Amino acid sequence: QVQLVESGGGSVQAGGSLSLSCAASGATVSRYCMAWFRQSPGKEREGVVQIDSRGWTAYADSVKGRFTISRDNAKNTLFLQINSLKPEDTAMYYCAAAGGGGCYTTSLRPPASYGYWGQGTQVTVSS
Repeated sequence: QVQLVESGGGSVQAGGSLSLSCAASGATVSRYCMAWFRQSPGKEREGVVQIDSRGWTAYADSVKGRFTISRDNAKNTLFLQINSLKPEDTAMYYCAAAGGGGCYTTSLRPPASYGYWGQGTQVTVSS
């Protein structure tokens, strides 16, 4: 059984930074297509960044240059470093995993293509 547990969210002022973590069990993060999504109230869940088994990444245009995805294979943990936070980054951030290794696309995959989800961690950015 795959379990994903996010942590690291919080409340910060604009311009600040946060580091989110996603600890995985029942799945090896280096062998899955892994992603971070976010969702604000009243909005659809949107892809932020994904990484596949080869380390290839895809980022949403709105976060390029500010967000960085990485993973620690020894700890089986996925990370999201968020810098230069903006109020519009306020959302619940979710970790997701899809089997198969590759993400098989250079574009961000839709939420429905991921079979495993964490419970989310809240990020709130004040101006």
